[in-house]
This record gives sequence, structure tokens and C-alpha cells, in this order.
Amino acid sequence: MQSLAQFLESDSSSASLQEVLFVTTQTCIEISSALKKGSLAGILGMAGNENVQGEEQKKLDVISNNMLKSALLASPAVRAIASEEEDDIVPATTTGEYLIAFDPLDGSSNIDINSMVGTIFSIYQQVGSQPATEADFLKPGKEQVAAGYVLYGPSTMLVYSTGNGVHMFTLDVEKGEFILTRENVQVETETQEFAINMSNQRFWADAMQHYVNDLVAGKEGSRGKNFNMRWVAAMVGDVHRILCRGGIFIYPWDNKDPNKAGKLRLMYEANPMAMLLEQAGGKAFTHTDRILDIQPEGIHQRVAVVLGAANEVDKCLSY
Repeated sequence: MQSLAQFLESDSSSASLQEVLFVTTQTCIEISSALKKGSLAGILGMAGNENVQGEEQKKLDVISNNMLKSALLASPAVRAIASEEEDDIVPATTTGEYLIAFDPLDGSSNIDINSMVGTIFSIYQQVGSQPATEADFLKPGKEQVAAGYVLYGPSTMLVYSTGNGVHMFTLDVEKGEFILTRENVQVETETQEFAINMSNQRFWADAMQHYVNDLVAGKEGSRGKNFNMRWVAAMVGDVHRILCRGGIFIYPWDNKDPNKAGKLRLMYEANPMAMLLEQAGGKAFTHTDRILDIQPEGIHQRVAVVLGAANEVDKCLSY
């Protein structure tokens, strides 16, 4: 059984990229340990302030962000970081080669009910003689050199890609390291499972309402087959389920706030997950565009997301 360190050594990635991946994943092991202590460590509940998104921060949002920020800024391979919990990018060392954007604790509303959460990350290569700026981060997702997430569930799992397939690792808590448990993950092109927040249906565009109504109608409807719905309320959990057993995940535009193109952040949620899905044979789009082709306009830009089984994504977009 290969450890992550051994697997990275056999990868064609540069030593500096391996360093960034190793620092990120080792910090996630520390976050996993903190999560397991829960109320015993006094880390649950609200932090009493809002992030740049206008969302109230949980204590663990702040803790996990600070842990990743501290570890990555100390790495000589990191040029700068961007985080959901930071207003602006944070430059590291000018000689660093990599930019990393991350959501330190996706699904943090699940923390206090002891449900699934995770860390999502996206890595780009960037060099220069001046300190990094936000403009350096504004690259289409197709230029990512690595992306992945760590899922904190019954077991802690790492899922990542450097453009050579999607690989899954499980944390061996006794050894304190990730062990390869599934290599070259592939997603079936067909599915009978979907994930969407049905409570927002009345706010969706008519086409999206028609599509979901056809799913719910099941075998008696125009699709001619029954569908199951699942919703973890953490993108990292819903995407992990798709990578494990197929499905489609949708977070569509809605008219609760028409000025927002969607809820999910392009740079550190949609792009990394889109890379993973495409590497596993799936697809990832907004209502109109391939996510990895989008030219970002800001580090906290939001988009609608439709990703998962290739044929079902095509079917959804056909509406």
C-alpha cells in the first residue's frame, strides 16, 4: 500500500509542486484532528464576525484558515494564497512558484451537527520578480496544475489530481499519513441520482424547474426512469459521492438575488471540482459554459454549477 509521499515521488510532478501538496495535506490532517475533538476543545459555534462573502464565520472556519495560511506561507514553494476567509490574496515569497486558492472548511454549517465537511484547494503555477497580485490568480481553471479536497467524514480522505487521473487516499490515523486506496477514479456516464437544494426550486429559472420536475416524475415521467435525490449541504460531500458512485450535482442560478450568477465560488470551489470531474470522465458547466474555460474576474467570483455524469450533465443543459 502506497503512502501519499511514495505516490508523489512516483508522480511526474515537480519537487516544488509535491512540496505544496504535502504541506497542504499535512495541514489537513491537523484540521481533521481538531475536528474530531469537537466540543471537547471548545472549537464549535460562531466566531462572531463575517467573512468577505458576508457570511457569519464559524470558529473552525477561522481556525482551519489560519492553520492553512500559516503552513503555506512558510513554504518556499508558495508564491501567494487566496482563501474564502481572506478579503484579499496574501503574498508569500516572491521566489515561490505556486499560487494556491482554497476553501478551508467547505460546508461549515454542518460542523455543529457533526456532519460532513471538507477542505478544497486549487493550485496554479506562477513565477515573477514582483510580489504576487490578485491579477496573477485570475487564470481559467484549465490552467490548474493540481486540485483536490480533503473530506472529513467517518474516515478522512484525500482526493486529488495533477492532470494524470483522480486518486483517492484514506488517512491512517495510527501512522498519521494518507494511504492510496483507489487509483484512476472514473465516473459512469449515466446516473439515476441527483443532488440539489429543492427548497430553492421556486427561485430557479423555468428551464431548471422543468428539468428537476422531470427527474422527480420518475418512471412515469418523460425520462422513463426513477431518480433518487441526495443533498449533503457541503459541495465536498456531494462531489465525493459522485466520484464514488456517480450522479449529478447542481447549484443553479436563482432569482433570490439576480445580481449573483450563482452561490459557489469559481476559484476555490467550482474550478477544482471541475478539474476532478473532468479527469474522472465527467463534465462541469455553468448553464452555458464549461467551467474550466471561464476567465475569472475576481478571486471571490460566484458561478452556477452543473457537474457530474457526462450524459446527465448534457441532458440537464439541453433544457
